[in-house]
Amino acid sequence: MSSKPFVSDIETIRRRAREHIEHGAVTAGYGADRETVVKLLNEALATEIVCVLRYKRHHYMAAGIHARSVAAEFLEHASEEQSHADRIAERITQLDGAPNFHPEGLLARSHADYVEGDDLVDMIKEDLVAERIAIDSYREIIRFLGNDDPTTRRMMEEILAMEEEHAEDMATLLEELGEKGEPAKPARKMH
Repeated sequence: MSSKPFVSDIETIRRRAREHIEHGAVTAGYGADRETVVKLLNEALATEIVCVLRYKRHHYMAAGIHARSVAAEFLEHASEEQSHADRIAERITQLDGAPNFHPEGLLARSHADYVEGDDLVDMIKEDLVAERIAIDSYREIIRFLGNDDPTTRRMMEEILAMEEEHAEDMATLLEELGEKGEPAKPARKMH
């Protein structure tokens, strides 16, 4: 337990709360550079949208003996990435910003690439690469936010945890399928 007492001038907090009420959640106590945070969140939003589109394409284009289970994983990830995009867009509006859904420049704003892949293994590899990009860029955003915007930092930490789970899922699929899309471990020969 901290020996530091909590002392706050409630009257000052009440007065400040009435000032600039048009800024909603952004109070005088907000410590981050709001414009930079909104820009970073719009880049994360674009990243999530690109990931939704790539996972959706991979879901529909998955073919081969293992396609059904892998396609289901792609669809689940697309849904989770859409949820991330929605959370990020909501936070942008809470910060008195505008979420950028405009398709023009979407890839330029996104940290991840949109690579279709030629076969099931290529699709999994491209999804894994994109997850790894998101992981590193979201870690940087989290470090940048520090204690200046704990709400956005916590949201990004939660999204980061999901991206790490997605990367692990893709790595496991890749390990199971091997380079050619067939089981990596040869089946036992019956004698």
